[in-house]
Amino acid sequence: MSEVLEKTYLWDPVVRVLHWALVIAFATAWGLGKFGPDQMTLHFYAGYTVAAIVVLRILWGFVGTPTARFANFVKGPKGVLAYARTLPSDRPSHSHGHNAVGAIFVVGVLVVLVMQVLSGLFSDPEDYINVGPLAQYVSLETARWALSWHEPLSTLLLVMVLGHIGAIVWYRWRKGENLVWPMVTGYARLPRRKAPDAAAE
Repeated sequence: MSEVLEKTYLWDPVVRVLHWALVIAFATAWGLGKFGPDQMTLHFYAGYTVAAIVVLRILWGFVGTPTARFANFVKGPKGVLAYARTLPSDRPSHSHGHNAVGAIFVVGVLVVLVMQVLSGLFSDPEDYINVGPLAQYVSLETARWALSWHEPLSTLLLVMVLGHIGAIVWYRWRKGENLVWPMVTGYARLPRRKAPDAAAE
């Protein structure tokens, strides 16, 4: 017997706005960093925007709506392995929020973004132009070390983004789930029994 699905509130406006704002800000910062002019003022502003988004998302992970809170979707090793075993299946996951494997990605991206922002703030390429605003507060050796990590971290983030897109395609093709549309509208069709009472708080 197939499960009865109903329209369920999933992602609040804060999560959705921050998600798409991060997409735009990261793409802008990455593109300007790779192909932009030598005077990278716009790259810095895009980086500041990324920093603000990350801070807000981390805060929202503690005080936001149920599906936004880390405590509600970050699982232990057993939960992660149990969900990972279902990935090859063609059955829809119907996760009410981030699934256990997706939670690792969310936390991982936030951690790498924090590292990327910090490396940019403290970096100093010694060109007297593209110096991070906090580089003056650390030694030149530390500023160079931060700079040495900035580009590799941006590449790692790009790989993570491509993996995220790959997962979206996999869920659409294999499991018949559209993960993008709920992040636009806030709603998804889920089994009634999986919808928590406080989903729309």
